[in-house]
Amino acid sequence: MSGLLALLDDVAGIAKVAASSVDDVVAAAGKAGAKTAGVIIDDAAVTPKYVQGFAPARELPIIWRIARGSIFNKIILLLPVALLLANFAPWLITPLLMIGGSYLCFEGAEKIFHVLFPHGSHVIDEDLKNRDPGHLEEQKVRGAIKTDFILSAEIMTIALAAIEAPNVWMQAATLAVVGIGVTVAVYGSVALIVKMDDVGLYLAQNALTSVGRSMGRGLVRAMPGVMKTLSIVGTAAMLWVGGSIVIHGMEVLGFGWLGHHIHDWAYALGHSVSAQWTSAVEWISKATMDGVFGLAWGMVLIPLATKVIMPMFGKSGAH
Repeated sequence: MSGLLALLDDVAGIAKVAASSVDDVVAAAGKAGAKTAGVIIDDAAVTPKYVQGFAPARELPIIWRIARGSIFNKIILLLPVALLLANFAPWLITPLLMIGGSYLCFEGAEKIFHVLFPHGSHVIDEDLKNRDPGHLEEQKVRGAIKTDFILSAEIMTIALAAIEAPNVWMQAATLAVVGIGVTVAVYGSVALIVKMDDVGLYLAQNALTSVGRSMGRGLVRAMPGVMKTLSIVGTAAMLWVGGSIVIHGMEVLGFGWLGHHIHDWAYALGHSVSAQWTSAVEWISKATMDGVFGLAWGMVLIPLATKVIMPMFGKSGAH
């Protein structure tokens, strides 16, 4: 009997430790998730543009496919790599993040370049001519998952830096919670945004009161503008995040003059207004300068990517 009681006492002790570990994971995930809030907002702003132009019936399936790809990015690809790098090759994290940031700068700059100097994609033009929306959808989903990979890498890296875990297992559990929670938050929000026009249409046709029907018509009229605004915000967000990643990486590698100048200029602008606006003006100023750098760096990368890197990968793929 004494042996049984001792065993039960040990089991109770293990249960307490497990419960404490769960609490620690949740607390650490909350703290790490808060640190990534800026990138989460960017991710949510970037994604809706990938379902523009598709039939309403395809919107949620496309978002679901992107969300599954995002979970795969975070949990299967990035989580093990983040843990390995953090514990065995931390010096590699900054260069890899800078490559990811440069990709975001390139993609954002390329979209602006396309607006300023319209040029068609022969692949997309061919798909539209042949009425092949399936292939176009595949392209959009692949592009979204590729962009999500960069943003997810930034989210997981920021989260990893914010975790004060005693061992690698706690790090892994916390990163998994952050990755899944962020994905649900981002793509749940995106699903609500892109279906809001359908909600408006339903209210306009079926609401029991004139106020409800009027609200529905207002939603339908407003959503094209909302989607266009989100597309613009998403492009700006890619430039901001990409530029800030590259600038921060330069600082870590010992080339901090640009980052220091941006900080000083933002600080001066913030303190040139009344105290209640100081923080907001300083943040907006820094984000704007990071974005301008991201746009400039992206424009520099466009000829390199389109004339050298993409043809090189195309040739290797042909073989």
